[in-house]
Amino acid sequence: MSRITTFPTSTLIPVNGVELEVFEAGRGNSDNPIVLCHGWPEHAFSWRHQTPALAAAGFHVIVPNQRGYGKSSRPDQVTDCDISHLTGDLAALLDHFGYDDAVFIGHDWGANVVWSMAQLHPNRVSKIINLALPYQPRTPKPWIAFMEEFFGVDNYFVHFNRQPGVADAILDQNTSRFFRNLFRKNVPPTPPEPGMMMINLAQAEAPLGEPILNDEELAVYVAAFAQSGFVCSINWYRNMDRNWHILADVSPIITQPALMIYGEQDIIPKSENLKDFVPNVDVISLDCGHWIQQEKPDETTNAILEWLAT
Repeated sequence: MSRITTFPTSTLIPVNGVELEVFEAGRGNSDNPIVLCHGWPEHAFSWRHQTPALAAAGFHVIVPNQRGYGKSSRPDQVTDCDISHLTGDLAALLDHFGYDDAVFIGHDWGANVVWSMAQLHPNRVSKIINLALPYQPRTPKPWIAFMEEFFGVDNYFVHFNRQPGVADAILDQNTSRFFRNLFRKNVPPTPPEPGMMMINLAQAEAPLGEPILNDEELAVYVAAFAQSGFVCSINWYRNMDRNWHILADVSPIITQPALMIYGEQDIIPKSENLKDFVPNVDVISLDCGHWIQQEKPDETTNAILEWLAT
């Protein structure tokens, strides 16, 4: 695994009461802004393969480390990481660059933010490309209670909420092992056993599957989370019920043109009713696991560029 991609240097940009660490490429392409939103537990660096290709294709590529990640601000209050703040950061980032709207691409938690961006700031989103996580309709009861009922107390979403601080501390103490175990080919982001899987990954001695990061790439993640810690990024999960209430008053229908990219080996299931909520969506699947744009970088980039061209 010798492939290394140069990633741009970052700038700290004040927006929405915080500072975001932002990486850019193709700034001269001011007519075509595109914003790439990472997932958990990731980093803007997860888009290292797509960033230069999108810039070469004529886009101004804006890749923030969202609040809680990298050198971006890490607010102390849990509620400062709710979906209003996360989408507000992106809207303010467009204001900073003087853009009315942009194409938004998200992976994992970043996809969730992008879907919500289209609901809370619909005029700021021209097109959507999301990876791994399809649109999540509101459940009959708040999300964490719903997940606890169906998946039990050891589901990591539930565990993060019901036992605050436990997983955070274990991940902080085992950062290198956690990432070495996590980023594996065709291994889902959670093992099939229902237990406290993120803690299991942090403590397991024998990882499964072929790694998708070389040592240099792995070091970027380890260094970033050694500096930031995990607490603020996990606080995103601790706002899921709050987000459920915030999104109650907005339309559940996403009207923008959208592309949904699945990984065939991902444990996250495909949506059975995506068209009901995202009527203008195209869907493709790549033969990979959860870490789509890193495991299949060329295929992901080509899919993005081909869809944008049409």
